[in-house]
Parts: sequence; C-alpha cells; structure tokens
Amino acid sequence: MRRKKIYITQFDKERIEELIAIRDNRHDIERDRNDLKELHDELQRADVMEPKDIPPNVVTMNSKIVLRDLDSGEDETYSLVFPADADIDNGAISVLAPVGTALLGYRVGDTIKWPVPSGVRALRIEKILYQPEAAGDLNR
Repeated sequence: MRRKKIYITQFDKERIEELIAIRDNRHDIERDRNDLKELHDELQRADVMEPKDIPPNVVTMNSKIVLRDLDSGEDETYSLVFPADADIDNGAISVLAPVGTALLGYRVGDTIKWPVPSGVRALRIEKILYQPEAAGDLNR
C-alpha cells in the first residue's frame, strides 16, 4: 500500500527528531522503539515546508482536530502535542503515541488506521479547528 505524502515544518521535525533520539538513548521497551522507528520513517519521507507554506488543512504539532471513528460514526476532538503536554483525558495526544504518529502531516479527509487491542480503528480527519501555522502562531 502506498502512503500519502505528509507535510511538516523544519522546527517541528527537529523537535521530534530530538525526542526520538532521547527516547532511543534510554533504551525503552521494544514496542516503544518500534513506534519511534515508525515516527522516524514518517519524518524521513515528509515534505519539509516553511510554516507560512503549510496548507491550512494539514495536521501539524499543536493542531486541534476532529476525528470520526468510521465504525461508530462518532466524532472526537483531539490536539496533537509534544509528550510533556499529553493528557488523553483532556484530548491531548502525544506525537509519540501511535495515533499521534499516524496523524502528523496528514490532511482533512485522510483516513488513518490505528491498531488497538481489539483490532484496528479507522479514523478520518474531519476538520481542523486550530492549526498554529494558519493562525499565525509561529512561536510555539
């Protein structure tokens, strides 16, 4: 299956690569290391863009988005954040979590597959409620 092209700013790419290096050096559990490899691979294939050039329908770091569960039809709102700001109870998903990795750089209308213990959830990005680059919040 061919993967879609994703987009990221140089600033976000550098911060995420730094997080991966720190986590990798800690020799975290094997599952975590596989997730880190997947994120690293996503970063390597991404188109790196200036913040002002990122399309407003792309999920970037600190974006607030609405996801639709394609099985249940329910919508949920989440923010994609760095690990220090993650709080799943308040809808803040870490970019280091598998679903966070899957969301980074994708666009409104894209569908992602998220493995869960009971199988695989299919989630579609319905809308972006807030994207820092589109809002002009470039110093985050």
